[in-house]
Amino acid sequence: MIDSYTNQSRGKKEELMDVRAILLRCIIRWPWFILSILVCLTCAWLYLRYTTPTYNISASIMIKDEKKGGKNNISALENMGLISSAQNIDNEIAVLQSKTLIKNVVKELKLHTTYHTQGRLNSLELYNTSPVLVELSSGDMDKLTSAITLDITLNPDRSLRVKGIFGGKEAYTNLSQLPSSWSTTVGEFTFAFPNDSIYKINATDFIIANIVPPMQAAKAYKGALSVQPTSETTSIALISLQNSNKQRGEDFINKLIEVYNRDANDDKNEVTEKTAEFIRERIEIINKELGNTEEELENFKRDAGLTDLTSDAQLALSASSEYEKERVRNGTQINLVAYLAEAIAKSSQAYSVLPSNVGLADATLSDLIDRYNVQVIERNRLLRTSSESNPVIVNLDNSLRSMKANIQTTLASVQKGLLIAQSDIERQTGKYKERISNTPNQERRLISISRQQEIKANLYLMLLQKREENAIALAATANNAKIVDEALANDLPVSPKRKQIFLIAFALGILLPAGVIYLLSLLQIKIESPADVEKLTSVPVIGNIPLAETKAINNSVVVHENSNDLMAETFRGIRTSLQFMLEKGKKVILVTSTISGEGKTFIATNLAISFALLGKKVVVVGLDIRKPGLNKAFNLSSKEYGITQYLANPDSNNLMKLVQPSLVTPNLSVLVGGVIPPNPTELLAREALVQAIDTLKAHFDYVIIDTAPVGMVTDTLIVGRVADVSLYVCRADYTHKSDYGLIEELNQGKKLPQLCTVINGMDMKKRKYSYYGYGKYGKYYGYGKKYGYEKGYGEAPIK
Repeated sequence: MIDSYTNQSRGKKEELMDVRAILLRCIIRWPWFILSILVCLTCAWLYLRYTTPTYNISASIMIKDEKKGGKNNISALENMGLISSAQNIDNEIAVLQSKTLIKNVVKELKLHTTYHTQGRLNSLELYNTSPVLVELSSGDMDKLTSAITLDITLNPDRSLRVKGIFGGKEAYTNLSQLPSSWSTTVGEFTFAFPNDSIYKINATDFIIANIVPPMQAAKAYKGALSVQPTSETTSIALISLQNSNKQRGEDFINKLIEVYNRDANDDKNEVTEKTAEFIRERIEIINKELGNTEEELENFKRDAGLTDLTSDAQLALSASSEYEKERVRNGTQINLVAYLAEAIAKSSQAYSVLPSNVGLADATLSDLIDRYNVQVIERNRLLRTSSESNPVIVNLDNSLRSMKANIQTTLASVQKGLLIAQSDIERQTGKYKERISNTPNQERRLISISRQQEIKANLYLMLLQKREENAIALAATANNAKIVDEALANDLPVSPKRKQIFLIAFALGILLPAGVIYLLSLLQIKIESPADVEKLTSVPVIGNIPLAETKAINNSVVVHENSNDLMAETFRGIRTSLQFMLEKGKKVILVTSTISGEGKTFIATNLAISFALLGKKVVVVGLDIRKPGLNKAFNLSSKEYGITQYLANPDSNNLMKLVQPSLVTPNLSVLVGGVIPPNPTELLAREALVQAIDTLKAHFDYVIIDTAPVGMVTDTLIVGRVADVSLYVCRADYTHKSDYGLIEELNQGKKLPQLCTVINGMDMKKRKYSYYGYGKYGKYYGYGKKYGYEKGYGEAPIK
C-alpha cells in the first residue's frame, strides 16, 4: 500500500516536473515565440491580402407542394380535375441540384469561359468586364474533353494575337479585325468585342481565357450549390451558392430559377400539347364515323319504309315478360302443393304438425293447415297430463283425422286448378313469342344502327369537352417556383475569415516553436538538467556542478581556500550532503562514472579539497589503475610509486610511504595509482585492498577513491566493497540518457553502497540551466543551515 502511494506520488511529481521543464524551455526561448508569431501573422496578412474572397449568395423560393401548403391561384382548376400540380419538394430540390439543369445555366451564362488579367502578385478575374469575348461553337463545346487556355494580347490598334495549346502543340494566330474566327483542331473559336462603341483600348492588354467543358463547370458549381428546405412544414427552399464574384453568383441563382421554371413549364405544356393533338385527331375520326352512321340509318329507313315499329315491338315484349313472370309464379305454387302432399304422405306419426307458411297462394288451404296444427299442438299438450283414452283426447283424434282428410282433398283440388292455369299461361306466352318472332329483321338492324349512332355522338361530345378543358389547362400554366427573396450576396465573405485566420496564425505562432522545442526534447539523447536525471532514475541527485572556467581546465583544482564563488559553493553543498549520508565512523567515498570524460577525477579532486578546507585530513586514492589521472590533477610528475605497488606486494611496501602530499593544502594527501599493472582486476580483488583502505582510514578523516568508469570495466564494482558512499558522476550534454539504466541497475541490485549522483559540466551561461544553478545550491545550503551548519564551513552545529 505504501509503495503504491509512493509510486503514485512520484508519478505525479514527474508529470509536474515534465510540465515545468517544458514551460521553462519555452520561457527561456521566448524570442522564438515572438518571431514565430510575427512570421505567422505576417503570412496570414499576406494570405488575406492576396487571396480571392468567397461570398455566400442566397435566394429563397416557394415550390408548389400540396403536402406543405404550396397552393396557388389555379387550385380551383385542380379541384375540378382539369390540371394537376402535385409536387414533392424533395424531388424538386433534387431537380434544382441536378447537373443537367446546372449545365444549361452554365451554357446560357457562358460560365464555362472565364477571363483573367495579370495583377501585381496574382491574376484578376474579369466577369462581364473582359475587353474581348471568346466563344466555341455549341457542337464543338459539347465535344470538348479538357480545359483550354488561350493567351490573348490585345493591341491598341484593336488587333489580337492569340496563343493556345491544342493536343500538346502550341498554335498562334493574328486577328486584325473583330469579330473574327480561328479554326483549330478542337473547333472554331469566335472572337468579338462585347460593346464596340464603349470599350476603348489605350494600351496593350493581356487577357487569359480559360474554357472548360460545360459539364466540368457544372460539377464545380454543383459542389458550391446548396438547396435546403427552410422547415418541414413549408415548401420554401433556400438556394445558396459560394462564389468569388458577387454578381456572378447572383446571376447564376437567378438564371437557375429561371431555367428551372422554364423546364417545368415545358414539361407541363408538352403533355398538354400532346393531349390537344390527340383530341384533335380523334374528333376528326369520330366526326367522320358519326356522319357515316347517320347516313346509313337514313338510307335504311327509307328503303324499308319504316315509321315507328319500335313501339309495337316494345309492347309485345312487355306483355310476353308479364306472362313469363306469371308462369314462374304458377310453377312455384305447383311445386309447393306437391311438396306439401308428399310431406303429409311420408309423415311417420299419425298426429304431427304440417308445414305452414311456405308461400301457398291459396288462403283456404293455409287456414286448414294452421287449424290442424293448432289442434295437434293442443292434443300433445293434453297428453302430458292424461292418457290417450281420455274422452277429450279421443274427440281430438277424431277431429284431426277428419281435418287431415279434408286437407288432402283440398290439396288435390288446388293442384288441379294450378295445372289448368299453367296450360292457359303457356298458351298466352306462345302467342306473344310468335308475335315477337315475326318482328322484321329490319327492326333489329334499325336498333343496331341507332345504338352505334348514339355511342359515336356521346364520344364526339366528350372529345369536344376535353378539348376545351385542355385549352384551359394550357392557358393556366404557372411557374413551378415562386421567388420569395431574390438572389443577394452577403457583404462579408465566408472565406477567408479574417478573425479566424489571424487566430489560427497566432495559435500556430505559439504551437510551432513549442512543437519544435518538444520535438527537440524528444530527440535529446543526452541529459541536460537535473529534471532529466530525476525522470530516469530514483538515485538522489546531490549536486549540480557548473562548467569550469577556461583557466580551470588547465588546472583541475577549482576549489580554493577563502573562495566564495559558485564553484566553491557548489562543492560545499555536495560535501554537506555527503556528510549527512556518511554514518558515524564511515569515511570512505567512492567516485565513479559510466564512461571516461564525465569528470569523475575532477569531482574527486575538488571534493577532497573541499573536505580538506574544513580542517580534516583527507586522502585521494587513485584506483583507476588502468588509466591513472590524479598525478595530472595535482601536477605530480612521479608515476613510479602508487597503490599498485602495495597491492602487488603488501608485505614489502609501506603504504603510508606511497602517500604524497598535495600542493593545494597541507590537510590533503594523494595516493596515485602508480604503474599500470597487467592484471588490474585481479589486483583489486585481493585482500590487500581492504588492508590498504583500513590503513588509510586509520590515518585520515576522509578517504576519497577515484575509480575506473563502471560502464567500461568491473574494477569499480570490486572496489565498492570497501566504500561507504558511492558518488556517481554524470556530465550534462555528454552522458547518454540510456546510461541511467546502468545506474538504476546498480542501485536496485545494491552493487554500490549508498549510491548518489552528481551532474557535472552544466553551462550556466545557457538559459536552459538558469532555473537549476543557484536554485539547487540554495536548496542544499538552506537544508544544511536548517540543521545548524554554516554556509559550507565547518561540521559542527552552530552553538
